[in-house]
Amino acid sequence: MRNGLVSGTSWRLRSAFIWLSSILFACFALTNVAMALEPVGIGRDTVALDLLPAVEFHKSDGNNFQVSTVPGADGIVRRIEVESVLPNPTGNWAVFSLANNADTQIDRLVVAPHFKLAGSGVVWPDLGSRRIAAITPSEGFALDRLENSEADLFLVTLDPGSVITFVAELSSDRLPEIRLWEPNAYKDTVNAFTLYRGIVLGIAGLLAVFLTILFVVKGSAVFPATAALAWAVLAYVCIDFDFWQKLIPTQPGYERIWRASTEIAIAFTLVVFLYAYLNLNRWHRALSAFTLIWLCGLAGLGILAVFEPAIASGIARMSMVGIAAVGAVLIVVLAVHRFDRAFMLIPTWILICAWLAAAAMTVQGRIDNDIVQSALGGGLVLIVLLFGFTVMQHAFAGGTFATGLISDMERRSLALSGTGDAIWDWDVMRDRIFVGSDSDEMSNMPFRTMNGPARDWLPILHPDDRDRFKATLDAIIEHRRGRICQDFRVRGEEGHYHWMNLHARPVLGSDGEVVRCVGTLKDVTGRHKSEERLLHDALYDQLTGLPNRELLLDRLDALTSMIGVCTDVKPTIFVIDIDSFGKINEEFGVVTGDTVLLTVGRRLKRVLKPQDSLARLDADQFAILLTSRSEVPEVAAFAEYLRGVIRAPISFTDTEIHLTGSIGLTGWSDGSTPDELVTEAELAMFEAKKLGGDRIEPYRPAFRTSKSGRQELEADLRRAFTRQELHLYYQPIIRIKDGSTAGFEVALRWEHPQRGLVPMGELVSVAEASGQIEQLCQVTLDEATRRASDWQRISGRSSLFICVNIASSQLLRQELINDVSRVLKRYHLPPETLRLEFTEPVVMDNPERSARLLDKLQKMGVGLTLDEFGSGHSSLSYLMRFPFDTLKIDRNFLRGERHDERLMIYSSIVTMAHDLGLTIIAEGVETDSDAEKLKQFKCDYIQSRLYAPPVTAEEARRRLQEKRTRGKDAGIRRTA
Repeated sequence: MRNGLVSGTSWRLRSAFIWLSSILFACFALTNVAMALEPVGIGRDTVALDLLPAVEFHKSDGNNFQVSTVPGADGIVRRIEVESVLPNPTGNWAVFSLANNADTQIDRLVVAPHFKLAGSGVVWPDLGSRRIAAITPSEGFALDRLENSEADLFLVTLDPGSVITFVAELSSDRLPEIRLWEPNAYKDTVNAFTLYRGIVLGIAGLLAVFLTILFVVKGSAVFPATAALAWAVLAYVCIDFDFWQKLIPTQPGYERIWRASTEIAIAFTLVVFLYAYLNLNRWHRALSAFTLIWLCGLAGLGILAVFEPAIASGIARMSMVGIAAVGAVLIVVLAVHRFDRAFMLIPTWILICAWLAAAAMTVQGRIDNDIVQSALGGGLVLIVLLFGFTVMQHAFAGGTFATGLISDMERRSLALSGTGDAIWDWDVMRDRIFVGSDSDEMSNMPFRTMNGPARDWLPILHPDDRDRFKATLDAIIEHRRGRICQDFRVRGEEGHYHWMNLHARPVLGSDGEVVRCVGTLKDVTGRHKSEERLLHDALYDQLTGLPNRELLLDRLDALTSMIGVCTDVKPTIFVIDIDSFGKINEEFGVVTGDTVLLTVGRRLKRVLKPQDSLARLDADQFAILLTSRSEVPEVAAFAEYLRGVIRAPISFTDTEIHLTGSIGLTGWSDGSTPDELVTEAELAMFEAKKLGGDRIEPYRPAFRTSKSGRQELEADLRRAFTRQELHLYYQPIIRIKDGSTAGFEVALRWEHPQRGLVPMGELVSVAEASGQIEQLCQVTLDEATRRASDWQRISGRSSLFICVNIASSQLLRQELINDVSRVLKRYHLPPETLRLEFTEPVVMDNPERSARLLDKLQKMGVGLTLDEFGSGHSSLSYLMRFPFDTLKIDRNFLRGERHDERLMIYSSIVTMAHDLGLTIIAEGVETDSDAEKLKQFKCDYIQSRLYAPPVTAEEARRRLQEKRTRGKDAGIRRTA
């Protein structure tokens, strides 16, 4: 029984607790609804109501939303459940309640605009979107949506005395505005704004078109910049006024990308306009670099707007504030420098700053009314309109100058300002000097110090110019005539001296005294530096900085005067030439060659004493004027020491460059001129070079005769090209098996007017020494290939070949490849019919380089012949290394004693060559018996005066033509 009593008591207590909890929850719910969902009363005269304060927001409440309604007219609180209509629900809901206080039925519009500039924000702005997906009332069906591209519109019908709770499903996480409008009032408001927007759009469109036409007409950089800004503003206004949606309908949500893009475009074009209009590129390079970086950043924002339009728009809005601030600073600075364009831009830039201030207050929510958004759009068009007026003023400014109707004073003023000179005016009576300039070239001049009494000029003048400047002014005042034309140095604001040129003339008063001096002041520092540079280059070598030949001769001439007083001074002149310096340039390059010359120059300078002189005479020639040593043993020891200094190796990367020098020297002799002394040392140097180099030769009188003859021969060779003294002869090369002419070898001959026929060896030596060997090779190669092409056409034999001898190692360079390719293309000669002949010394002068170039020639299809085979000791060992296809056996194998043994060697060479696939040309055949032996040895060709001496080009052409004619006649007779 006790257990039952306890159980009954527990049940009664539990029931009482549940009942009390239900009552408390109901009271709390009623209190909460009464506090948050007070119904908004509507009468017949209510035109527009802001519902936002009466809206209760529920975020992230899921796809199904439950809420208690406001008590109706019967006082009953109901609970309704609303299901989402969106395919991707946001979970955001808004609840509000309306009460019809009138005795008639009322129709109203619930309006939620897609975009509202006021309160949209700066850092992460709200760029607009669909706001309300659907509105469900507590009674009846869901509200009907009215089609509108600018806002979400729903028609609400309220019965008399009804109180209805509405649940709105939100499409976004923000609802910046929701209003209740009387339908006709809303329509009138929209129509009023439509008219205003149409006017603004029309002005913006006409302005953009007009500025574009102006750009086409004028063509200056500022006009396309202004036109681009106008088009950007037009695009922004079209989107802001919802005109873009009517032109190009887009998917919902894309308007955010377009809105952010147009804001970035306005910022971008505003920077371009500021840069172009103020000509910032002429003021400092840093401004151009800064502008480019800024524009690149804005261009990056344009790409970001596609993915994150809110972030891009926020950065663009902050960027526009930065543009306004930087532009204001630039305009003020340039206006201080009296730049007229900066003055013209001040009013418009003030308006831009005011517009940005109003826009900033709007997006932050400090200004919030119905007209502010449209007013800001119209203000932006007004700013562009002012820009257009400013640009047009610039475009048509100065039109009167084109007519030439200017006064003489204006013409002189324009001419003076065009020269960039400063005005210099000295009021003598008041002792006041005025200097003024608008030129950038004079920006470093201390104008504040220069304006004032004449004595204030003395501290800023160079100490060496002060007395001269003062004396010039005193002379003008004293003589009361003349002109001032003087160069002097003035210390600039950066602390360096500038050369200034003053041109002025005195102005006399009624009493004949000088009352003022007026003229121009010009910075001529550049001219003086150029003169000093020219003077330095005329006397010093540009590479090494050493004195050149002219300065050395001048010092020798000065030394001549000293010797007349100091008899113990006995100078010695050295001329040093670096042996084989050209190979260093070819193998390592010109830059390395210059480095070697610098190193040699420093080494030679270190061994000299202060009274000695070092000069550079030529590319690889140095001269020393030695006065510190006069005794013969000392001079000889010094010369030997110089030789050792030059021979010291020079480290270059991982190799060492070894040099040798040919040294010529001569002593002082009475009656000799400086030029003669240097020439004597050069002659001694040439003699040392001729004897193999790396030696020291003192001057002897016999050198002068040989050298003068060689110089005359070099000069004659230069004239031989124009005097037609160089002739080509062609020696036929005979095919042994049938005796026919297989080709020709070119032989160059120089018929000197006085000396007669110059030997080929001497001709090549003179051409090498005088630097004419390449020209000689080009003439020979061009003429030979031209003749060969002509003979192949005449004879009808495309296999007829021509042999050209490359007799100098200087020709085995890349230029030879180019020359060969050029003549083959010019004369349409088959490459295999051009055969180049090389001797062993030419190839072995630089085997590595020779192998590379010969491989290139072989790939071109050119025939390669090793001439004078067997004359050198290393021919056989290098035969496999180079891609020769023909051997020309030296003529000495067929001459001299032990003839039979020589023929056996000859036979072995032919057999070896045939085994290697080489063709054999036998030279120097003088007897029929030797010719018969060679035929037995199966030689391929014979080249000998016995069978065919050299002939002229005309004779060779005639013989080939006759052979072809005879061949045709024989063919006709056989046919008959």
